[in-house]
Amino acid sequence: QVQLVESGGGLVQAGGSLRLSCAPSGRTTFSSYSMGWFRQAPGKEREFVAAISWSGSSTSYADSVKGRFTISRANAKNTLYLQMNSLKPDDTAVYYCAASNIRLVVTTDRLYSYWGQGTQVTVSS
Repeated sequence: QVQLVESGGGLVQAGGSLRLSCAPSGRTTFSSYSMGWFRQAPGKEREFVAAISWSGSSTSYADSVKGRFTISRANAKNTLYLQMNSLKPDDTAVYYCAASNIRLVVTTDRLYSYWGQGTQVTVSS
C-alpha cells in the first residue's frame, strides 16, 4: 500500500504561480511507479492534469494546462512536483497526486492504484 501526501496548495491571484509537491509517507520504491496529477472542481468530475513516466523521461498534459504547468519528479528525493504558472480562476480545484503500477505515462484515472488526500488550489480573479 502506498500512501501519498500532497502539499503546496493555497490561495493565489490570477497570473500567479504555485508549486505542488507529492511524496509517499512510508517506505516505497517511488521510482517503480508512474505518477500523475488530477483535479476536481466543485460540481465537476475529476479530470486529468498531467502525468510522468517512472523515469521522468516522458510526460503528458491536458490541453487546458499545456504551456503553463510542468510536471517533474526527483526519484532520489521520492518527490513529485507540479509547477503551475499563469494560473487562472478556472484552475481552482482540489489537486490530487496518484501512483500507477504501469511505468509508462498514464492519463486515465482508473489505471492509478494509489491516491493522495488532495490539496486545495484557489485562484482569485
